[in-house]
Amino acid sequence: MKKNSLFKAIVFSFLCLNAFAQSETKTKKVFGIPVKAENISSNGHVRCFSSEYEEYLQSINSKRLTDVQFEAWLAPLVEQYKATQILSSESGGIITIPVVVHVIHNGEAYGTGPNITDEQVESQITVMNQDFRKIIGTPGYNTNTVGVDTQIQFALAKVDPNGNPTNGINRVNLCQASWSTGNVDGVVKPATSWDPSQYMNMWSVNFSDASLLGYAQFPDASGLLGLNTSGGAANTDGVVAGYKFFGSSAITTGEFQAPFDRGRTMTHEVGHWIGLRHIWGDGGCSVDDFCADTPVAGSPNFGCVEGTNTCSIQPGLDMIENYMDYTDDTCMNIFTQNQKDRMVVIMNNAQRRVSLKTSTKDLPIALFANDAEIKVEKNCNASSSSGCSTGGSGSINQRVSLYNRGTSNLTSATISYNINGSGVQTFNWTGNLATNKFIYIDLPVSNPVTGTFNASITAANGTDQRASNNTSSESFSAPTGPANFSFNNVLYTLVGDRYGAETTWELKNSAGTILYSGGPYTNLSSNTTQNLVTNQSWSLASNDCYTFTINDSYGDGICCAYGAGYYNIKSTDGTVTLVSGTGSFGTGENKFFSINFLSTDSFELAEQIFIYPNPAKDVLNISIPSGFELPKNIEVHNNLGQTVMTKIISNSSDLILNTSSLSNGVYFITIEKNAIKKTLKFIKE
Repeated sequence: MKKNSLFKAIVFSFLCLNAFAQSETKTKKVFGIPVKAENISSNGHVRCFSSEYEEYLQSINSKRLTDVQFEAWLAPLVEQYKATQILSSESGGIITIPVVVHVIHNGEAYGTGPNITDEQVESQITVMNQDFRKIIGTPGYNTNTVGVDTQIQFALAKVDPNGNPTNGINRVNLCQASWSTGNVDGVVKPATSWDPSQYMNMWSVNFSDASLLGYAQFPDASGLLGLNTSGGAANTDGVVAGYKFFGSSAITTGEFQAPFDRGRTMTHEVGHWIGLRHIWGDGGCSVDDFCADTPVAGSPNFGCVEGTNTCSIQPGLDMIENYMDYTDDTCMNIFTQNQKDRMVVIMNNAQRRVSLKTSTKDLPIALFANDAEIKVEKNCNASSSSGCSTGGSGSINQRVSLYNRGTSNLTSATISYNINGSGVQTFNWTGNLATNKFIYIDLPVSNPVTGTFNASITAANGTDQRASNNTSSESFSAPTGPANFSFNNVLYTLVGDRYGAETTWELKNSAGTILYSGGPYTNLSSNTTQNLVTNQSWSLASNDCYTFTINDSYGDGICCAYGAGYYNIKSTDGTVTLVSGTGSFGTGENKFFSINFLSTDSFELAEQIFIYPNPAKDVLNISIPSGFELPKNIEVHNNLGQTVMTKIISNSSDLILNTSSLSNGVYFITIEKNAIKKTLKFIKE
């Protein structure tokens, strides 16, 4: 039945319902656009939010065509294409789209978590070809009278943007455990995208919202008179899916999540990428998907319920088998003739789609027998937020990826590396890598400094026959320990939003022992900021490093539409902040700090520093061991962290302190030299 309304409203929900009861419905937004709860499956999954994403792109770019403008451009082209096909009875030929898959991970081992295997990536391409080509004997085949072979197929790229051989899988460690949709667009895509006029970019990521399956960027139009056709950023063009929904569990093993484990998330999203709308038009019975052979639907379908009619005012059952519905993966197996017409027209006319028809990035180039490629991994752990590393000396590791791009198995390679061009070191690797396989290698770096880490292949099976992929560089930061503080007593403050049941936190020492923890808290019914949740005083041991972790089970932190939350750990007088954070941390974050932390190189000497007598009346003696240089000064703090005495040290006689002016009580004396610090407690009588 022909649907005759223009597509006008594109808003639906992607949010997972809270596992706990809340006193009011929690409304969220996708890219700042409110979403609707009716599009959430009963188990809380969100199939797709490409339509919200399109609305967001239109809101930030006035040059991007509106839905009405896009359809006004597309409609006559579709009719022209249909007429041509009727007259010629020809299909127009097979379109092969070169694909690059960016596997975004956080340094996990190969095949673990979001660092999915090559086989899982390849299974996704297999599923898409089965579905778009309606291949007989596969889950993509159907006998529906309107089900067609779209004659669009996909191939992993064989040539990278630098002209070097590739298997079309680009693994990137971006040093972050999970990603919000905003950060996918703002960080992930721009940092990793390959030329979208030559490749279809696909991303496998770990979404911060575990209920979200994927989304796509609709095509830009071309040729509409009077309108600028540059409507979407090139470096965000492509399709994205959560790694558990990427590929098929029927083809390979992986950390899949049923019932969306057969690769149909990406079939659906690629459909959007080539211009298809949801079969219900994202607006109910009166809204069109512009395909006459898809029956009118009033809303998305979930599960696999046959005989469904969501639009009783229009005759005909919903086509729940259509790839552009929200049904489970095993239910889907239909693209219709009109959907094919629409996709072919997009591929023949739309910006950054038509150029893919002539791209040769899926065609192999001449290969050599011996060809190693090296990639320097992002240096994630060398930062003050990396944990309790003392840093600054000794040896640490820098990870690189070694690939075999030759036709012979790679059994040996020599890697030369340096920081800022100096301190060249050499690493000799031996093993057995088949073509297009890789291995992670941790290269030891002596006396690291901040700068640029450079690595190069100097030999591969004796002689490397391709030089263009032999070098790689990445910024490098020498590791540093977390901020170190000289007082032991601190004040912890947490102010949450009104959904306190989502918030938990804990403080651990370097041994992993939980010293303090809190949450979940009680939800509030009003729209006001939640009252002060926690205000605690902590006493922390010296010579230790601490990890503060805060989590939000819903994934939106404690900010901002539901009360501007925050947290901090400060000195008891409030003048010194150890760690702090706003509420916009998504699912959670870690912060690190240390109390009187000593470097390992001088720990034994520092342990020999002591004071006497203790308790003290008028005089306090400081004993410094031989080999430990005299400190420049010594500070005494009261139990509030306030400095009550400072003494400059010029010789050993200055290590006797006159404490007669101090009131009776507990004090802390801090001795520091060359970043080695020790704080000792004494009692003044």
